[in-house]
Amino acid sequence: MTKKINKIAVFTSGGDSPGMNSAIRSVVRTCAFMKLECVAIYRGYQGMIDGDFKPMNARSVNNIINKGGTVLKSARCEEFRTPEGRKKAYDQLVKAKIDAFVVIGGNGSFAGAQLFNEEFDFPVMGIPGTIDNDIIGTSYTIGFDTAINTVVEVIDKIRDTASSHNRLFFVEVMGRDVGHIALNAGVGAGAEEILIPEQNLGLERLLDSLKRSKKSGKSSSIVIVAEGDKTGKNVFELKEYVEEHLPIYDVRVSVLGHMQRGGNPTCFDRVLASRMGVKSVEALLEGKSNYMVGIRDTKLVLVPIKEAISAHTAIDEELIRVSDIMTT
Repeated sequence: MTKKINKIAVFTSGGDSPGMNSAIRSVVRTCAFMKLECVAIYRGYQGMIDGDFKPMNARSVNNIINKGGTVLKSARCEEFRTPEGRKKAYDQLVKAKIDAFVVIGGNGSFAGAQLFNEEFDFPVMGIPGTIDNDIIGTSYTIGFDTAINTVVEVIDKIRDTASSHNRLFFVEVMGRDVGHIALNAGVGAGAEEILIPEQNLGLERLLDSLKRSKKSGKSSSIVIVAEGDKTGKNVFELKEYVEEHLPIYDVRVSVLGHMQRGGNPTCFDRVLASRMGVKSVEALLEGKSNYMVGIRDTKLVLVPIKEAISAHTAIDEELIRVSDIMTT
């Protein structure tokens, strides 16, 4: 028999991403629309263990749709990785009479939710919130669009100074395991070369590319480097290698770091988060559990969490081909 859902909790977990607040707002207001109680859990799974809960209503989420980060905070929680920690979390949910929860996060957050569901048969639903866009089953994750627009805006500014001083800039962006940010932002910003974890282009090809750029008359160049790229040990080693073998270049490094996570979410991310929030609550009321809300071809879909965390998404080969043509 399907468990009746009267009270739903919502929380954010793992790394923050722009649009998480929009998703929180959507879950809370959908609960209000459906005449359900809604509870916010602060500090992710750590807050669940500690019982850091707060009742929410439609007015509780005023003026957060445009804010970056997460008003519910986020935290890593080693204790939740243990059976004892998860039991504490379950007891807190039962004590608060919470019937289901919606977790907004990435692979690690979803893995915790899946395990929790298996151990306690507790209804869970996931909303993908990560700037890396690396979750199987969805074309976009919340925060990815904002992140690549942030990167493009910064690269446009860096190009101004690169052109003024005839410099080569290595710009490192996030992407330890996947190169979606680097590839999309690199194409969008017109980078001369894009280095991603999925392709080890080698130092010689990088030199050849830079030589061609110089020979074609380019006085400055931008090379986008995903942090997980394997061409060199790190972006600073790449700088030293180019300086040694191509002394004609005045080389600089810019590591964008956590600025990629910040800022107001784009309209795309706000709309996506709003749609996913509604779908997550509706799915729980339909008796669904252990799913992630995804989007494919503009349509929302439910993807088993086990499938969503089974691997990282593949890089877009067609976009790589476009990149190769554009950098000619």
